[in-house]
Amino acid sequence: MGLAVVPFSLEDTSGANISFPGQRHGLVCFVKEDCPTCHAVMPVLAELYRVYQGNLDIHVIGQTQQGNTVLENQYSPPFSMLDDSTLKVSFATDIEIVPSLFWTDEQGQTSQCLVGFVRDEWQQLCADLDLVFETNSTDIDWSAFPEWRAGCGSMSADPLIADRLRAESQNSPLRARKIDIGSGDDDFEFMFDQGFSDGLPLVPPTPERVLRMLAGSHRDPQEVLAIMPPNMGEVTVEKVAINAVMAGCMPQYMPIINTVVQAICTDEYNIHGVMATTMGASPVIVVNGPIREQIDMNMKLGALGQGNRANATIGRAVRLLLRNMGGARPGGTERSTLGNPMKFTMCFAEWEERSPWQPLHVERGFNASDSVVTIFTMTSGPTLIVDQDSRSAGALAGTMGLCLEAAFNPKAHYATDCLLVVVPEHIDTLMRDGYSKADLRQRIQEVTARPIRELVADEVSGTGFKAEVAASMSKVQLDRRLPKFKSEDDIHIVVAGSEAGKFSAAFHGWATGEIGSISVSRKIDEI
Repeated sequence: MGLAVVPFSLEDTSGANISFPGQRHGLVCFVKEDCPTCHAVMPVLAELYRVYQGNLDIHVIGQTQQGNTVLENQYSPPFSMLDDSTLKVSFATDIEIVPSLFWTDEQGQTSQCLVGFVRDEWQQLCADLDLVFETNSTDIDWSAFPEWRAGCGSMSADPLIADRLRAESQNSPLRARKIDIGSGDDDFEFMFDQGFSDGLPLVPPTPERVLRMLAGSHRDPQEVLAIMPPNMGEVTVEKVAINAVMAGCMPQYMPIINTVVQAICTDEYNIHGVMATTMGASPVIVVNGPIREQIDMNMKLGALGQGNRANATIGRAVRLLLRNMGGARPGGTERSTLGNPMKFTMCFAEWEERSPWQPLHVERGFNASDSVVTIFTMTSGPTLIVDQDSRSAGALAGTMGLCLEAAFNPKAHYATDCLLVVVPEHIDTLMRDGYSKADLRQRIQEVTARPIRELVADEVSGTGFKAEVAASMSKVQLDRRLPKFKSEDDIHIVVAGSEAGKFSAAFHGWATGEIGSISVSRKIDEI
């Protein structure tokens, strides 16, 4: 226990700023609402204030705003309690036990310090105060108090909080709780045992590595980027850096990850629903703009697969944050029936320079010079679209439509969206006839349009319009042709992949719109 109350300026419950030390002797007592001993001494503190307020400054410091309100409502003390909800004054004074009562001189130096409640000590303090200030009017029935009552642990001494407060006092950007492991423990096995991992080994997030990772972002390490469902965890830049280290990222990836975190935690994206659905949906991250080249992302050969550090670890860092900050863990709120390999990672860049069309981010309203992340929600993919024979744009686009018709189920129309990744060789075929993105979308809708009568559930497949619904339809209604997608806007198109190979790919979506997830694009502002 330290023997000196640090100088402070704290607000009382009326909003007034109260400073210590003043020009007089002082009594400073630290309390908290959930401590029974603190409740026991509140009447004593009120009597001390009544008797000695003309002779010395009396400050009662509470450790939570809500607790201060509870204590004031319950005891109606003649003083206003001071708010130390940041716990900085408690920590700097080295408060370990509450209540802790300090008697200080005019310079703030401690004359006496009482910890917990020992009746004889508190009674003697009153006698000493009477002697110094020549009073004898303290009206306290000491026989009504127990001889001794232990105090409670100060919130500032809580191991979950003290590390953060210590880092703040040392002006360190790191505030997260530090975990010490035994010298005989294996770092990698420890992280598996603690449940931090997605099933693959993690890089230990040592302070040195986290500090290096933080250097990749100009944001304040304690800035809260988002509140992440379902656990509603506060995702700070520091927490992003910790998970980025574990994922194997490089510091220059931080702006992308920070931006993705903010995008997926929007109501539109609905990350809780995405991670909780039994369908196995998962975020798919597409990166556009100059940052692709700056961090050496893969947009060409093998863009959707392994081998590129940026692609692999950015997506993985996001998944680890969803697990460790959001609480989306298999068997908990994450209830995917089969799982999905995209839940490890799925992030790639669009090869804008190879595309004859507007890149994705420009199509979605950004400038070509902007670096942008777009997050889709997909349940499966990449599913190959194999067409090595079509020589016209119409035929190739028709192939793409027929392959996309399989999303969910060939009879499931108006049910989802898709992300179509067109490879360079297929781009060349489409451009022989000058196809635009609009042409491609229109052709996909054209070749997938089916009369409702062909989309009715039957003995071949129970999916589709229910028989009783179809029975109530007219012939005109049954002949109405429905394309695969409710809107052409549900067909998202990017360009990526090797120059060689006529194998485009499709990601099949999840529930769209307000009942599911809406894709979100966000500019990366940190670069």
